Amino acid sequence: MNIQFSDLIENSPNAPGIYKMYDSDGTLLYVGKAKNLANRLRQYTDISKLELHKQVMRTLVARVEWEITPTESDALILEQKLIKTLKPKYNIMLTDGKMYPMIALTASQYPRLLKFRGKISQRRDVYGPYPSVSALNETIKTIQKVCRLRTCTDTFMRNRTRPCLLYQIGRCSAPCTIPQTNYNENVSLARRILTGDSQPIIADLTREMKKYSDIMDFEHAAECRDKIAALTQTSNRGIRRNRAHSANFNWNDSVNDLEQWLGIEIKCAGVFDNSHLFGKSPVGAMITFGHDGFIKTGYRHFKLRDASRAGNDIAMMAEFVSRAVSRGPKLDLIIVDGGPAQWNIAHETAPDIPILGVTKGVVRDGDEHFIMPDGRVYRDMAKDSRLFLLLRAVRDEAHRFVITFHRTVRAKNMTSSVLDEIDGIGPGRKRALLNHFGSARAVADADLDSLRHVPGLGKSAAEKIYAHFHSEVI
Repeated sequence: MNIQFSDLIENSPNAPGIYKMYDSDGTLLYVGKAKNLANRLRQYTDISKLELHKQVMRTLVARVEWEITPTESDALILEQKLIKTLKPKYNIMLTDGKMYPMIALTASQYPRLLKFRGKISQRRDVYGPYPSVSALNETIKTIQKVCRLRTCTDTFMRNRTRPCLLYQIGRCSAPCTIPQTNYNENVSLARRILTGDSQPIIADLTREMKKYSDIMDFEHAAECRDKIAALTQTSNRGIRRNRAHSANFNWNDSVNDLEQWLGIEIKCAGVFDNSHLFGKSPVGAMITFGHDGFIKTGYRHFKLRDASRAGNDIAMMAEFVSRAVSRGPKLDLIIVDGGPAQWNIAHETAPDIPILGVTKGVVRDGDEHFIMPDGRVYRDMAKDSRLFLLLRAVRDEAHRFVITFHRTVRAKNMTSSVLDEIDGIGPGRKRALLNHFGSARAVADADLDSLRHVPGLGKSAAEKIYAHFHSEVI
């Protein structure tokens, strides 16, 4: 190990951020990003494992600086900004703008939604960059579900004689063969989603979800819930990035502000959130953070043990806080996402730990206020302050963490019970049916000929399924 270089990175934090390497003259050599700065910088200690141009660069490094960011996505944005403006000598791979994936909407009669890595000038409407292809694909999938825009090439579209599979599963409106009346409106919706203006869409989906719930159609209600969660995540991604950078977000300074505001010392704070779908699959989660950022070792998932509490956010919060406090880690502060009821139950459950409530108010983005550990309501925090950005970032991380867990649990629980009732239809055939038709409802509505064409199902099974849903004996 090169002792001199190891001394330069000795105090690097275990947190996401960017790092900058300088030579002895103070010239910036390289800017990089990392999910964990300490781990990433340690990779430079063994020169023999580096790429050739980085081996040369390493021999010139005399100083290393870093800046912590709220998330890896924020680090990506800051890295690109610094590379474009400072043009470090050894950042060859990013100087042409081809490194990270982006989303574009083409300029045509029926704009196409696509991903690309080319120069921004090559496309008319460009959104991104995204930290990974998986994050970009998830965003495209969300827009397909909500807006039903085409993703095929112009040549493919011109040569279609009937709609493709994406139309069949509700992810494209098929402008290739079906006359369109509101395609441009859906394009506008997609632009609003990609720029963070998705609240009106979420409101409409919420009303639709309630309608399905009222008629006991939980399958479609769940689909609406997934869209709402995906839209919220997509829109918040851009909002958190822009606001964090505008305030020069720094974990240590922000937590110092939080300590001074509350008058306490914080080594580890926990943030709680719940999730359920009309009482189904009730779960909770806690994320933790400190001066160096999110403390992933303290993250916890909770499945509700007391079934009588399902759907009752207050009762669920009581169980989850109690379990977290009894089993660790030691918390210096508890933050709950909710109003006075959530604050009160957390205070009753953990009376020896200060409780801070983050309540959304009437408008989710911009109307947040806070319930202090002594019960007072605080409304006067500047929306661009480090403290406000910190509290929003940790609340959003808790929401992301619990929603992801809730989807996983619900996916395991929602095993298409109407298909489970059919003898002889095991997991493999059930999966084939859902992949082919898209939903259990579509399977129930399918005619016998369509069922017979499901790959791997077989004639006998197709007849059995048809008879089950149509009360006929074949």
